[in-house]
Amino acid sequence: MPATDPSTPLKPTIPDWQRYSRIVLFTGAGLSAESGVPTYRGAGGIWREYRYEDYACQRAFDRDPVKVLDFHELRRAKVLACTPHVGHAHIRAMQAVHPGVQVITQNIDGLLQRAGVRVDAELHGSLWRLRCPLHGIRDDQAAGAFAHRRCPDCPPASAPWLRPDITWFEDAVNADVFEHAAMLVDDAELFVGIGTSGAVWPAAGFAERARRRGARMIELNPEDNEASALYPEQCRQPASTGLPALFPLA
Repeated sequence: MPATDPSTPLKPTIPDWQRYSRIVLFTGAGLSAESGVPTYRGAGGIWREYRYEDYACQRAFDRDPVKVLDFHELRRAKVLACTPHVGHAHIRAMQAVHPGVQVITQNIDGLLQRAGVRVDAELHGSLWRLRCPLHGIRDDQAAGAFAHRRCPDCPPASAPWLRPDITWFEDAVNADVFEHAAMLVDDAELFVGIGTSGAVWPAAGFAERARRRGARMIELNPEDNEASALYPEQCRQPASTGLPALFPLA
C-alpha cells in the first residue's frame, strides 16, 4: 500500500493486521474532533479563541485559580455533551480480539475511556483528574463541575486549590508516562498515527522513533500535516470510516 496523493481518497484494508504481535495506535485531537470536541490549533481550535496565558499555564492558575477552574469545568461540560463515535468503538473491538493493541493518546478528553478503550499512556493528562501538592492525584469524573476545588484531605483552613492533572503550556511533561510510552513505541511492529498533526513536541517524536525502529507506519488522517512524510502508507479518511476499513474484524 504505497503513499498516495492526499487529494485522492484511499480505502485500503489490512486483513492480516492481527499477525502483528504489537500494535501502537497513536491518537491525537483529530480522533475526538469527529465527536465535536474542539481541536487546539486548527480551524476552530480552542487556542484560537482563548489565550493559554489566561487559562492553561501554571502562572494563570497561581494568579487566578477560580478563573482557570471555571474554564476547565466549561471544557468538561462540553466534552460530556460529546459522544464517542464508531472509530472509538472500533478501537475497543480491536483490543477485544487482539491483546497486543496498545493506545497512546495526546487527548485529555477521556472519550476513549468512555468508549471502553484501554488507554496505555495519556501523554498530556486528563480533564477528569485533579492533583493536590500534598496528596497527589485524585479522580473527578462525576460531572462537568468539579466535586471539590480544594483538597478535602487537607485541613480546611489551609487546603490548597486542586490543579487539573493536565500538562499545560510551559509545563514539563510527565517523564514516567513518556518513558512508558517510549517503551511501547520501541516494541511496536505496526504504528498507526490517528488524527494527530505531528506538531506538539515531544509527543510528535514518537512517529520518528517508531520509524527508526522499523515499525510499519500508517497514517490515518483526512489531511496532510507536519508528520505525514514519516508515514509511507497514508489513509485520507476520518477515523470513523478509516479504522473499520483498515482493520477489518471479520
